[in-house]
Amino acid sequence: MAVLPGTAKPLVGITASVHGSRIAWWANRLALRRAGASAVRITARDPYPIDRLDALVVGGGDDIDAALYGETARPHIRIDPERDQLEMRALDCAAKLGLPVLGICRGSQMINVHRGGSLHVDIHEIYEEAPHMRTVLPRKRIRIEPDSHLYRILGIAECRVNALHHQSVDRLGDGLRVVARERAGIVQGIEAATEPFLIGVQWHPEYLITDSRQQGLFRQLVAVAMGAPGLGEPLSGALHAAD
Repeated sequence: MAVLPGTAKPLVGITASVHGSRIAWWANRLALRRAGASAVRITARDPYPIDRLDALVVGGGDDIDAALYGETARPHIRIDPERDQLEMRALDCAAKLGLPVLGICRGSQMINVHRGGSLHVDIHEIYEEAPHMRTVLPRKRIRIEPDSHLYRILGIAECRVNALHHQSVDRLGDGLRVVARERAGIVQGIEAATEPFLIGVQWHPEYLITDSRQQGLFRQLVAVAMGAPGLGEPLSGALHAAD
């Protein structure tokens, strides 16, 4: 286990944009600290050796270059090609090393693209009935598959999450499955069933600091990074619903 000098904590890398993402960085850092880990911010300008990490968080931010998944970009899309390449390489390395990985918003989309999947460049072109929602507050209701790792972590079949995205997973990448959707059908969670921890969520759990279930995503990531066994094959369980 890689640790920072003078500590016994696992080290988790958090990818971010060179410009911006500071609030998300601090929120993720706090969530990981509460879960018992140290964090390092990784950008195209300040890279970090992935083989020195115990886990990886692929964070939120700018859109992914549509050329990476065979689509045409829209004029209003803001991309960061250097970050795209950084994260593709980081996910390559994480896969080879078997590191636990959590993808958040853009990060969930990047996991899908890395595995050969594609995205909806603009969800409102596809899901015309979906409400236009952008909020850090938990206002969007999602449903989680009961036979998933995500369900076993959150322990709930329905919950409310925040929404800061206008893109989403379209065609699934190799080895991934959809484990959460909102009512309009937009994908909200993906995972690799056979990996110890490879989960992508379309929302931002780092901002839901008072929600113990959501913070459980960070706790489980850190637990696997510290050597705890992964969740193994997903199991069915009793359904619970949140208000």
